[in-house]
Amino acid sequence: MPASPRASAEAAVIETESAIETRGLEPVPDSERTGKVRELFPTWVAANISVLLLTMGAGLVVFNGLNIWQVLLVATVAPIVAYGIVGLISIAGKRGGAPGMALSRAVFGQRGNLFPGSLIWVARWGWETINAVTGAYAILTVLDLLFGVKSNTVLIVVTLLLFVTGTFLVSGLGINALRVCSKWSTYLFGAFSVLVLGYLIAETDWSAVLDKPAGSAAMVVAGIGMIGAGGISWVPSGPDFTRYLPRTASSKKLVGTAVGGAGIVVLPMVLMGAVMAVSTPNLARAQDPVAFIGELLPTWIAVPYLLIALIGMLLINSMSMYSAGFTAQTLGIKVPRAAAVSVNAVISLVFGFLLMVVATSFIGSFISFLTLLAVAFSAWIGVFGVDMLRRKTYDGQALLDTTRTSAYWYKAGFAWQAMTAWAVALVTGLLFTKVDWFAGPLATSWIGKHGLGWVTGIAVSALLYAVLPRSKSRAVEADSPAAAEAERETVSV
Repeated sequence: MPASPRASAEAAVIETESAIETRGLEPVPDSERTGKVRELFPTWVAANISVLLLTMGAGLVVFNGLNIWQVLLVATVAPIVAYGIVGLISIAGKRGGAPGMALSRAVFGQRGNLFPGSLIWVARWGWETINAVTGAYAILTVLDLLFGVKSNTVLIVVTLLLFVTGTFLVSGLGINALRVCSKWSTYLFGAFSVLVLGYLIAETDWSAVLDKPAGSAAMVVAGIGMIGAGGISWVPSGPDFTRYLPRTASSKKLVGTAVGGAGIVVLPMVLMGAVMAVSTPNLARAQDPVAFIGELLPTWIAVPYLLIALIGMLLINSMSMYSAGFTAQTLGIKVPRAAAVSVNAVISLVFGFLLMVVATSFIGSFISFLTLLAVAFSAWIGVFGVDMLRRKTYDGQALLDTTRTSAYWYKAGFAWQAMTAWAVALVTGLLFTKVDWFAGPLATSWIGKHGLGWVTGIAVSALLYAVLPRSKSRAVEADSPAAAEAERETVSV
């Protein structure tokens, strides 16, 4: 006897609330979209729980030459800009119920999506490597503070392996595990951050902090780009975390939650790093981006703070690998999402070892990577964002159909308009970009000096895609009352 609609709905809810998420690229049915926008707040808090923000805040003082008021401006504007974009793009998740890079097939075509997808997947290798290294350094610092154990090659391998394994386990469990971990890490990290902030207020030489001269406007703009680059890297992942929301969820609240969740962490952390740098300028140049915490804070604060930050960094990596699993599936790697995550786990383990043992400058490598990361993602953001303004829903069946019968096949599997805009913008952004190991021919221009290569990438891709003729698909994009309602939705954010 067939199950009743009510029984089917209850079974769907049970499935979505189980410990291990089994869904891959397939869109979430309306009956299973039981999420709440407020549940995303700890997700975006957890996405920024990293001691690297302290190092970056120090870099604004040491490398960019900014004073505390300019750092305050940077730390305020950067999350608004970066996570405002994250929130806007995440609206696509509630419309299509699918991961970001699966929805991207509707924009670039089934074959065309392989190009930005591959670039974004490779870029995630670097992000996960950076996080794995920072997590390993946190473990090493705690071992040194508590037991006097000094770092060596064997210990580096062991700590990296422990961190990456933990990341793999959490990301493999899926969305529900990430939500639970994000919620509790938010509470714990918030409490201890207040404790650290109080200690700094009491112990800091504020005359030295407040008397520091101001830096140039160009360095302020470049600083916003540097801090914001971490947020830009989350843009393609935004829909991954909103696909369980009902189509009627508030778009304004989606954006506000992303900005608020990130800002509540980024602002104080960057300011704390800037204050620390006044008394310890070598902080921004340290090969180990974590050990300074043990030098600046008493052990009774440093150890629990590092352990909680370690959980946060593990969550950041888990979220990144969670999305990377979907990206790998969109590239044709036909394995379950949890298995696809293992590819990135192995890569971050290998690259992490090389960065810890071979590289001579962690922070230099990190800032260079962030700069290139923002440019690599910016071309996709512009195209996908303009496409979002034109469509309100997605054809779920066409997203999964990678054959010539797909409504998103376009011409030979490519939407040439999107591909053209993406490629031109990517090259243009790189022309204005300079890092330790690469300098574009226009890097000394006004745009290049202000670190606006990634902004140029978004602008060029958006404008070019907007003026090119629209791609024609055979998609059915309003196949339910809820979809029809979403079609009439007006987004004003």
